[in-house]
Amino acid sequence: MMRHWQVALKGFAMGMADLVPGVSGGTVAFITGIYDPLLDSLSALSGEGFQALKKGQMREAWHAVNGPFLLALGGGIMAAVLALATPLHWLLEHEPTLLRAFFIGLVATSVPLVGRHVRPWGLDAWVWAAIGCAVAGFVTSLPPLVQSDHPLLLMAAGALAICAMLLPGISGSFLLLILGAYAPVLLALKTMDLTKILAFGSGAALGLLLFSRALKWLLSQHRAPTLSLLTGFLVGSLQALWPWKEAIRPLYTHSDGRVEWLWENAWPGPEAAWLQALALAVAGGLVVWGLHKVGASAQSDVR
Repeated sequence: MMRHWQVALKGFAMGMADLVPGVSGGTVAFITGIYDPLLDSLSALSGEGFQALKKGQMREAWHAVNGPFLLALGGGIMAAVLALATPLHWLLEHEPTLLRAFFIGLVATSVPLVGRHVRPWGLDAWVWAAIGCAVAGFVTSLPPLVQSDHPLLLMAAGALAICAMLLPGISGSFLLLILGAYAPVLLALKTMDLTKILAFGSGAALGLLLFSRALKWLLSQHRAPTLSLLTGFLVGSLQALWPWKEAIRPLYTHSDGRVEWLWENAWPGPEAAWLQALALAVAGGLVVWGLHKVGASAQSDVR
């Protein structure tokens, strides 16, 4: 077993990534060496763990799902959400360019760290990577839809978003933004609207149980093509994190009067904070490299 504090620290990093549209917690899980153990534990929730639970074998069920691992990881993720949701969203509103610069360095550094697991890089691997790049580029270029807080929409959004959060390169929170559910989910959490929270949570739980098993099967049976596709996802998602954006047209107005704009990438002007953005991009890359080294050093402790 990996030390619980290491798992919690990686969970904290995953939670921080999942809060930001454009960054995936799955990327952090992969580069820190806990991606396969995470999929094993999640798929066991609806497999061996569920079977043991039906028989009343609580200890066996806890062992089957690697309970201490999931508990430490979930605790780290929740700690990040509680501690960083407010400051990160303040940064998204007031310093979006610098925040995107930090995360583009994080994701760009993740590309070779994921891609190095593809052996060999033949023609088929490049084809899968190109498909992943095209899919991620298309998804992250879609404009946000008009928002709705209907429970059925929130349930469907929860299922799709949790699937995206498991995939390196596809941001669950960005998908929520596209579906028009990002602000309603945040508002439900802020106001403790239990009906909407339950709808979103039940959809996320269902998506998690179903998709984790499918993804585990893909990685066990078709690992090289799957990792090639995920590497392409990372490359394609970079365009969404380009630091400098230009507002094109208003899409809709929030209930509090805020206007949601359609943005596109723009070339920075002469007044742009080049040095600050470059420094933060390098800092993001160093954070990823540090997480990777921590994951590599602890890899032998994971079973």
